[in-house]
Amino acid sequence: MIRIRAFEPADAPRVASWIDDERALYTWSGNSGFTLPGLADQLTAFYAADPTRRGHTALTPSGAVVGHFMLRDLPDRETVRLGFVLISPETRGQGYGEAMLRAAVRTAFADPSAQRVSLGVYPHNQGALRLYERLGFATTGTEEKIVEVDGAWWSSYQMTLGRQE
Repeated sequence: MIRIRAFEPADAPRVASWIDDERALYTWSGNSGFTLPGLADQLTAFYAADPTRRGHTALTPSGAVVGHFMLRDLPDRETVRLGFVLISPETRGQGYGEAMLRAAVRTAFADPSAQRVSLGVYPHNQGALRLYERLGFATTGTEEKIVEVDGAWWSSYQMTLGRQE
């Protein structure tokens, strides 16, 4: 149903087109410093600046770009952080998100030293939260006041999926 490949700079305008306001930007990228407008150029520069940030693009069998995520190893070398998860708005609800996340987890665990995949999700992002739970991620804690959006502080659930799970 889906295949993934390394993110390419040519993917940036398509991925950036899925972010249409500040709330969507922060829901996707947290406090990573991205701004609107100019997201496509910022995303390309973000990956170029640090090769440990492994961006991925999800494609349909016909080659249409429908998703994006990033993996990076944490300093403990046993945890892979999953982030910047995004599915194109026009394809949401069609199973691409679940397929992409399953591929992301397989990719993370392809490294034998990886023992867990971790991520952060905002409580208001209920669709993503339900999907992560369905895939076996468990909430391990809450980080308070991650980012301020429209005068309100957002906290983040931290979730983990172990290799054995």
